[in-house]
Amino acid sequence: MKHILIADDDHNILSALKMLLSSQGYKVSMASQPEQALELAKQFEFDAILLDLNYSRDTTSGQEGIDLIKLIRSENKSVPIIVMTGWATIDLAVNTMQEGASDFIQKPWENDRLLQTINTHLRLAEQIKKSEKLIRQNEILKSDSDQSSPIIAQSNEMKYLLSTLEQIASSDLNVVITGDNGTGKSLLAEYLHNHSERSQSPFISVNMGAISESLFESEMFGHIKGAFTDAKENRIGRFELADKGSLFLDEIGNIPTSQQSKLLRVLESQQFEPVGSSKTKTSDVRIIAATNADIQSMLASGEFRQDLYYRLNGIEVRVPSLSERPDDILPLAEHFLKQYGKKYQKPNLSLSKEAEMLLVNYSWPGNIRELRQLIERAAVLAKESTIQPEAMLMPSSATTAPKKSSSSANNAKLSDNDSLTLEDLEKQIIQQRIQLFDGNMLNAAKSLGLSRSAFYRRIDKYNL
Repeated sequence: MKHILIADDDHNILSALKMLLSSQGYKVSMASQPEQALELAKQFEFDAILLDLNYSRDTTSGQEGIDLIKLIRSENKSVPIIVMTGWATIDLAVNTMQEGASDFIQKPWENDRLLQTINTHLRLAEQIKKSEKLIRQNEILKSDSDQSSPIIAQSNEMKYLLSTLEQIASSDLNVVITGDNGTGKSLLAEYLHNHSERSQSPFISVNMGAISESLFESEMFGHIKGAFTDAKENRIGRFELADKGSLFLDEIGNIPTSQQSKLLRVLESQQFEPVGSSKTKTSDVRIIAATNADIQSMLASGEFRQDLYYRLNGIEVRVPSLSERPDDILPLAEHFLKQYGKKYQKPNLSLSKEAEMLLVNYSWPGNIRELRQLIERAAVLAKESTIQPEAMLMPSSATTAPKKSSSSANNAKLSDNDSLTLEDLEKQIIQQRIQLFDGNMLNAAKSLGLSRSAFYRRIDKYNL
């Protein structure tokens, strides 16, 4: 319901306007003096203001109304202010518009014209607000952008998880997603949003680990111009941006203890105030949170408020690590290979059987994120369309061509042992390069893109 403030010293006019606007479904507040109107404008977020120009000081100059427009504009730059006066002149109309009025109506007014004027400015203000939100949302999407992995669900574990998320999506429960780093929690949070009834409204993400304590309130609730030294313009917070949609709080274990009570209050009341403002705003959001932290230990130690966690945790789901869903490893690798083959203009890239064996047998402590980075590096280093394990193990794209024929290296075969681990393969490759360069450690290191110290650390590690 749109909220409109009427300011006029004539109580008959106040009553008539309230009756007219209330009949159109508007919520109406009234003020009979400029001071009262200004106080109400500071307390509430009005959608429009109808303002008389003349009050107790005089009845014709309009200066009181003009002064009031300036004061309201200092608090709110965007609210439509429609001026009404029985002493209308062209000069007065121009003056009020220059001082920040949105439109000018002469008394006595025509109801239809007044309502049309109000509706026009309400629609315009709504469009401006949506544009500002869109700009802010795009800023967030750009700053939070990542090379997201697709949702690959060939494993039974992932099929079950997606089915569970689809069930949860139909409710409005807050959700906590747990799991190791790099398992794709943010992608699954967006999947949950896209399958919910809020899917047509914004999905706003915020990395709680990337927000400093001093900027927490500004980032979450917004601020007004001048609220602090660097507040050079009004800023919309994440809660307001996510209104009617979903707000994804990643790494909730990093929420500062001093700010947890403020977050709890918003979740309980759905109300907040931007920094520097006394105006209360509302936000209807569904919270999707994620963490890889040991929250139970944090609850026991008092690092995380129990009441906040219970408010966040309407239901909890855990994302399996990549090692727990081995059936998805090669499909993910093939997707990334196609993605990076296109990016680096190397079409038709494929994995050798030895490379596939390496991927399937590796433990993946970094999960999908590590797999994606490894495949990108392999795509960069690949000299042929079929990727061999050596390309995956090289930590740098800088390579030095060996003095001997490269065919010798190509003829060096990897072991066919199906239980090979990443370390086994790395050791075997280093042995082959040392043999290829007749024991010249410097050339062997250069051929692998390793620094001298990094190469000798591996020599010591494998007792070569």
